[in-house]
Formats: sequence, structure tokens, C-alpha cells
Amino acid sequence: MSSKKTKVFFTTSKIEFTDSIIKLDEHNVHYIQTGQKDFPTLFFIHGSPGSWDAYKEYLKDMLLLKKYRMIAIDRPGFGFSDFGTAENLQVQSKIIFDFIEKVANNKPIILVGHSMGGPVITKLAENNPKKFQQLVIISGSIDPKAENPEVWRSFIMKKPLRYLIPGALRPSNDELCWLKEDLKTMKSNLKNIVSNVVIIHGTKDRLVPYSNMKFMQDEFINSKKVDTLSIKNADHFIPWTHYNIIRDALLGIKL
Repeated sequence: MSSKKTKVFFTTSKIEFTDSIIKLDEHNVHYIQTGQKDFPTLFFIHGSPGSWDAYKEYLKDMLLLKKYRMIAIDRPGFGFSDFGTAENLQVQSKIIFDFIEKVANNKPIILVGHSMGGPVITKLAENNPKKFQQLVIISGSIDPKAENPEVWRSFIMKKPLRYLIPGALRPSNDELCWLKEDLKTMKSNLKNIVSNVVIIHGTKDRLVPYSNMKFMQDEFINSKKVDTLSIKNADHFIPWTHYNIIRDALLGIKL
């Protein structure tokens, strides 16, 4: 979403917002922020491909605004955050953590990640176990055994085919090719996660198997609390198709 369209979107809803970029060494991270600056933070991380506007309806939700400051970023390689340059899970986590340190307000931080955003927030919590109070993993791909990248992805990573891939599909293909190995590396340290966790998954998810929920329940052995919410017969796109359920789950988090 362009800056002009972003302005129209929020001003039409009479919502105050920040649209900015923070520079971190050689990286740029674009973000949108709404809500009271001294509230706990809902920190949204989108899937692949995607951008901050995957969460635009949440950022203007009046019920959420009564409880949270909300920030949604463009992940590295997408939107206005170094568009086109994909990063693996470890590098993404480091960039995003540095960004979070810049915008922290000494209030609890709740990480919300959908799809590829799920492993990203899991990596953040694994690497920084005392930083985050709560994870909300929505349709997240965490189990390396359940991640089966299509064979064609590796072929179109190579020149000249990769330059025929349009727009955000190129960095998306790159990071999805790396994801299985990234998840294998992450698995050995999932025990580091001590945050409370909410896992939300559709039972008919065709892109990220529902079996990920059981995997997380078994692996998050040191999390203070793990709650699960299965949405019967729902597909992968539950942040939009089941908005009220997701929004109410976020409202129900105890701080």
C-alpha cells in the first residue's frame, strides 16, 4: 500500500497513525503504528509474500485500540523494507529484534505472526527468551517435517529464471526455499521459549498442515502456558476470513 493510500485509509477512519522507516545499519524497516504510545504492544508480522497492510483492519479496530499500541512492519525483503532482498530466518530475526529495541516502550510486547510470520516470531522468542511476554502463532509453519517445499522453487532461484519472477514473489520464493533447513536449525532450541503461547490454526489448512499445532504443543516444553484454538474447516487465511475470532483472541490476552 502506497503512503498516499495509507494516509487515506487511516484518515477516513479518523485513526491517528505513524508511517515511517527506521534505518538499522545497512537495513531499513518500514512500519505503521497506531494506538496510545504507552500501551502494551501488539507487534504484527506478515506472511510470504505480504506487507504490513495484511493487518490494516486490526490496526484501526476500536476495541484493540482501547488496549494496545499496535505496530505492523514490512518484513525484510518486502514492502518498503529493502524490497526484493530476501533474508533467512536468523537474519530476519536479528533485524526485527533490533527494530523492536528501537521502538520499545517498556511495556509488554505480544508478537503476532501469520504463516511465515509464525516461524519469525518463534525465532525471535527463541533467541530472546526474556523479551516477549506472549506469542500468537496463526497458521504458522514450525515443524520442519511438515514443511515440504515444491521442487520447482529451487530451480527458479537460479539465473536467469529468478529474474522472470515478478515483484514480491522473488524474495518469497527465496525464503520459502530456505525455510525447511531454517526450521531444522530452530527446532533444537525451541526449549528456550518461555513466553506464553497461543496457537491458532484452521483444521483444513492446505498450505501449512494442521499437524503443526501438535508439534508446537510437544516442543514448547518450557513455555509458561500454551493455549490452542482450532478453527473447524478453516483454511490458511483465517486472519481475514475469521477476523472476529482472531481479534477476540488478541483481546483475551491477559497482561
